[in-house]
Amino acid sequence: MTIKYPYQFNKLGRTATSDEDLHIKDMIYQLLFTNPGERVNRPNFGCGLLQAVFEPNNNEMAATTQYLVQGALNQWLSHLIQVNEVFISTIDSSLEVKVNYTLLRNKKNQTIVFQK
Repeated sequence: MTIKYPYQFNKLGRTATSDEDLHIKDMIYQLLFTNPGERVNRPNFGCGLLQAVFEPNNNEMAATTQYLVQGALNQWLSHLIQVNEVFISTIDSSLEVKVNYTLLRNKKNQTIVFQK
């Protein structure tokens, strides 16, 4: 069973579920937006992408963010996905994180984009 993230109820009042592809996207979202130290039993879990909101938007920060995102994905989700590319772009005051990955179970290529 793949529980929907963030936790929700379905129309019957039961725990909402999602298909496996959407569940993996939810797991990526959860990993990237969790700060290390935020989880009690997994203090190393997370990427800390939210901390980038308060950093200057320049090439050094983009390179650091790319390294953190790729490292976290490889550490925590390598049993489900193969990370093909993490692309960080800084445009004016916005930061865009694009993750291209392949699902290991069916070799399907996916891309997910986050913007600040």
